[in-house]
Amino acid sequence: MSRKPLGMTVCYNKLWKRLIDLKMSPSTFRKKIGIAASTLTQLRNDKVVSMVVLMKICAYLDCGVDDILDFYQSQTEEAEE
Repeated sequence: MSRKPLGMTVCYNKLWKRLIDLKMSPSTFRKKIGIAASTLTQLRNDKVVSMVVLMKICAYLDCGVDDILDFYQSQTEEAEE
């Protein structure tokens, strides 16, 4: 097996911390900003979401993207040959 680089990965821990500070559940937050339950699941699993979703989050929280997420250099993963 060989290794291939993955690039960047996203982490939404800052978003969850903000919601805790606001004493708001992720489900309530989802409803307030008008995103689908599946999009919330993507956020919970640190998956990439659309720029529109990020804009909705930032508009509601009155913050910038760097206040709700971090990008990290991904590790390499084994690729099947």
